[in-house]
Amino acid sequence: QVQLVESGGGLVQPGGSLRLSCAASGRLFNINTMRWYRQAPGKQRELVAGITSSSTTMYADSVKGRFTISRDNAKNTVYLQMNSLKPEDTAIYYCNYHYWNIRPYDFWGQGTQVTVSS
Repeated sequence: QVQLVESGGGLVQPGGSLRLSCAASGRLFNINTMRWYRQAPGKQRELVAGITSSSTTMYADSVKGRFTISRDNAKNTVYLQMNSLKPEDTAIYYCNYHYWNIRPYDFWGQGTQVTVSS
């Protein structure tokens, strides 16, 4: 089992910044991908950004140029730096830990609320 603990959400004005963190613990796998998803009220959960254990990154088009994902493998922690936030970024943000070992494994954090409002 993998446990994920997220932090860093909150209320911010449009144009502001927030940094989310997600610390993984438990039975970790060396080759993995950590991702951030978000879910706004009444909408499906969507992938925001991902980073592999070799630091290859990907982003949803809606956040490219504004969000940056990074990781510290020594701390088993992934970060999401969110700049130029917009009201449409308001959602619960979830951390995901993914790896393959014969079959796919996915673990989820409890979520952290991000609200962008004036």
